[in-house]
Amino acid sequence: MKPAGGLLQGGAISESTRLFGGIAVALLASTGVLWLATGEVLVVLAYALGLVVLLAGGLAFQRLQERPETDQLAAPDWSVTVAAIEQAGEAVAITDRANRLTCANSAYAEWFGADTAPPNLPLERAGLEELVRLVRRAWRDGFAKTERLESEGGQQHWTVSAERAGRGDDHLIWRFHKIEPKIADPLVSYDVTGPFGRMLARAGIEAAITGPDGMIKSASAGFAERAVGDPNSTLAGQDFVSFLRSDDRDRIFFAREGRTGTPQTLIHVPLDDPDSPATTGPEDAQSLMLLVDSGVGIGAGWEASSQGVAQLESLLGQLPLGLAMTDRDGRFLFSNDAFLRAVEREERGLPAFPTDLVVREDKAALSDAVRRHGRGPATSGNMAIRLASAPDDTVSLGLAGVRGLGEAAVLLSLADSTQEAQLRRQVAQATKMQAVGQLAGGVAHDFNNVLTAIIGTCDLMLLRHTPGDSDYDDIQQIRNNSNRAASLTRQLLAFSRQQTLRPEIIQLPDVVSEVAPLIKRLLGEKIEYKVKHDRDLSPVRADPQQLEQVIMNLAVNARDAIQSHRGGAGQITLTTRRINMRQVEQMGSEILPAADYTVLIVEDTGGGIPPQVMPKLFEPFFTTKEQGKGTGLGLSTAYGIVKQSGGFLFADNVKGTGGRVIGARFSVYLPAHHGAVPQAPQAPVEQEASEWSGGGRILLVEDEDMVRAVAERALSRAGYVVTACSDGEEGLSAITAGGEFDLVVSDVVMPGMDGPAMARAIRQSHPELPVLFMSGYAEEQLRKDIDIPKMHFLAKPFSVQDISDKVAGIMRGLAKR
Repeated sequence: MKPAGGLLQGGAISESTRLFGGIAVALLASTGVLWLATGEVLVVLAYALGLVVLLAGGLAFQRLQERPETDQLAAPDWSVTVAAIEQAGEAVAITDRANRLTCANSAYAEWFGADTAPPNLPLERAGLEELVRLVRRAWRDGFAKTERLESEGGQQHWTVSAERAGRGDDHLIWRFHKIEPKIADPLVSYDVTGPFGRMLARAGIEAAITGPDGMIKSASAGFAERAVGDPNSTLAGQDFVSFLRSDDRDRIFFAREGRTGTPQTLIHVPLDDPDSPATTGPEDAQSLMLLVDSGVGIGAGWEASSQGVAQLESLLGQLPLGLAMTDRDGRFLFSNDAFLRAVEREERGLPAFPTDLVVREDKAALSDAVRRHGRGPATSGNMAIRLASAPDDTVSLGLAGVRGLGEAAVLLSLADSTQEAQLRRQVAQATKMQAVGQLAGGVAHDFNNVLTAIIGTCDLMLLRHTPGDSDYDDIQQIRNNSNRAASLTRQLLAFSRQQTLRPEIIQLPDVVSEVAPLIKRLLGEKIEYKVKHDRDLSPVRADPQQLEQVIMNLAVNARDAIQSHRGGAGQITLTTRRINMRQVEQMGSEILPAADYTVLIVEDTGGGIPPQVMPKLFEPFFTTKEQGKGTGLGLSTAYGIVKQSGGFLFADNVKGTGGRVIGARFSVYLPAHHGAVPQAPQAPVEQEASEWSGGGRILLVEDEDMVRAVAERALSRAGYVVTACSDGEEGLSAITAGGEFDLVVSDVVMPGMDGPAMARAIRQSHPELPVLFMSGYAEEQLRKDIDIPKMHFLAKPFSVQDISDKVAGIMRGLAKR
């Protein structure tokens, strides 16, 4: 490196010495001329001596002038300075007080150029201002430094210092150190929790980064899923070895997968570069742990795996169950003929992916399931799907992870789940019917309270009017309409199986004979009515009036079907049959228990029941009739009555010649009664109630004001002393206050303390006091729930005469004791 601006200077011959040499030559020449002119030796000699003296004095004076002072140093040799400041990785420059570049090394010339002196460097404005301030501090304090100086464009950064130097401190030494960005070690920058880990997982490789102590730093989602079952778990800070186990053959498995897991090959990759100097100690070393399923990769058991796949395809092809196999990416590898038939692709063949076989809504779930079984342990499971060829039906698809067979990953099995889906629909239907039944029962209970008040008020008004009175007919019309409404509530209670039944041991032919005249009048002349009875029919236990309603509902429904299908002409056949236990077992029904039954069958020729109507046939308020011609409660009421009687009601279609549907058939199965048939029941006690006139003290408890008012007036007219209370607490207080009563008449459902709770509290002090409950719910159900001795029941809605007769019958029974 040469000094900047011609800094190296060499010595030369003094100009004064050359001048005196010329004078000496001239003097000698003049002396020669004088000798020639005069010839006088003394004159010439004196002249020459004088010239010598003058020349010596001049020379001495010149030497005296050119001798350097002893306290001055020689001029600096800048080439030596340049060699001294040449350092690798550091730019050094020397400037004078005028900020002129005196000397610089090669690094400075490369970074800033040889013609540029600090602070005038190619920097941003902020950098130039910082250098100007640094120069001022350096001249003032002797040293100044800045930790970060940014180049123009921000591509390079330096640490800069300036130090004053020289004999008169008239120079600045600049030092520039480049700041290199910290580059992360590429060996430890792998993010196995991101795309890199997912890429490895697709290839069947699970990855984790561990520290020197074996603790996990990070883990891929695939490793987390197989280790703990949660792909979102980080596992950071946990022992890597704790998630693995080994068997007696030193094979490695995931501990969570247990015996169902596949052997793993563990690959340990130290994350350090052997070709570069160590920058970290052993305590900082990290490792990349790779777990590879056995059989994954080209050449890993390829021959055995290929042979196994071929044998497996040959075996599965002969099985009647629909089976197919996919690779790890979810692509079909093969399928047997049964699978193609199940998905209705015998002619077109398999598509590329299983998701091409299902409806759009099931594609994402199926894709996720195939991926999960293909990547995870060798597990199996089932999922419900809908095939694109039959979107309305649900089928069960089995998935099983396959390992050690080359590309094979997931085995798919397809089974028809039509019966399972039908059972689910039946359960859902039963649940819905139960909910609607509870709603209907609640509505009927509240409605019965209203009807009780209306009917009772009408009865009380009729007592003050004679048949010839102008208001008598209006009151009677209100009462008749109320009774019709009461019949509707009984249908709701029959549907919800909460009505009051009075079962008897009866013969079905007797019930059919009783209702036959009414049926014939309803059917008309165009519909033929036939009755067939089997011999040796077993008796059944049922309420004859409710059973008559069932027969009437089925007959009317059959009549309407014939009229809508055949213009009013057809045939209805009513048959009774006897079926024993063996015949029931041969039927193979999953609903009908094996027992002896007496069956009532109603068939018609009305064209049958459409398939879309069959599942909704017994639903309440469902009807196929025109608006205003059906309430939708006929079949649901019949169903409720049969079920409450312990029987079963089925519906199906009747087929004629050629398999054509010609009509519908309803079969009522009632359990046969075994044992002695009781004699005709005697007249109930209530029939003799009109003879009772002894009076009595009645405690009446009813939360409905109108019902309580009607009952109180009815009992008071009958000669009873009535104490009326609005709730259970008030009724109990009337007893505990010392009141004496012969009978307690109470509602069942009341806010706060209900009727049964009040009755139990009363029985603690008055164990013999009879209780008459009033309710719109079924008597049998109430007796099961309440189970209180000496309990009587009065169904709502009731008339004034009904409650008077019921109380009189109870009082007469008490008097006979």
